[in-house]
Parts: sequence; C-alpha cells; structure tokens
Amino acid sequence: MSVQFNHTVVLASDKHTGAQFLADILGRPAPVPYGPFVTVALDNGVTLDYANHTDYDAPLTTTHLAFLVGEAEFDEILARVTERGIPYWADPMSSLPNQINTNDGGRGFYFLDPDGHHLEAITVPYGGWPRR
Repeated sequence: MSVQFNHTVVLASDKHTGAQFLADILGRPAPVPYGPFVTVALDNGVTLDYANHTDYDAPLTTTHLAFLVGEAEFDEILARVTERGIPYWADPMSSLPNQINTNDGGRGFYFLDPDGHHLEAITVPYGGWPRR
C-alpha cells in the first residue's frame, strides 16, 4: 500500500462548534460523531477529527489547515466568509486584508476559525500543478 494521509485531530474549545464552522464554510456535509471526535470528511477521504482540547489535557494551540478547492468552490467559500463578516487576507501574515492572492496562477486567501486556527483556500497547489 502507498503512504496516504488519512486523518488529523484538530483540537478545539468546543469540538461541535469547530467542526460545524468548518463544514458550513467549506460546504461539506454535517459533521459526524465518531468515538470522542466530531469528524468533517473531505472529498479525498481525509477526515478532520475535532476534539475538545480539555479531553486531551492539552492547551488549545492553533494550526494551519489548507484546502485545495475548485474554482466554483473557491467562490462559494469566499462568499460564505464575506457573508458572515469573517475577516480574510491574501497573505498568511494578515497584512493584506479583504484581498485574495493569485499565487502560482491560482487564487487563495486565509481566514480564522472560532479558535484561531488559520484556514486557507487555494485553487492551485503551492508550486503550481505538476507538469505531465
């Protein structure tokens, strides 16, 4: 079997709130409980498994999650972010507010979830699409 990314745990102050936020913004199906987690499934089989940080006796630290999306999905995600009044930036340093970038010939932007996780939507992977 090849090596594939399967899932990751995202620590949250409230796993239900965090998972629902992500599902809503990305236009994903409703999160599903699985053991101690609330999972958000992506189209490539990867799940983001939200857990309360207190269940892990761990501090709530933030992370960066980037989502490669199609052009139509990008427009829908950006519309959901702007409709909710969520601040967004063209850069990871948050110095270019209310803008998108055109890195690698695609489009991208950054925003924060309720716990301060840095989320990114991009239409072209870093470095561009591989040549065939």
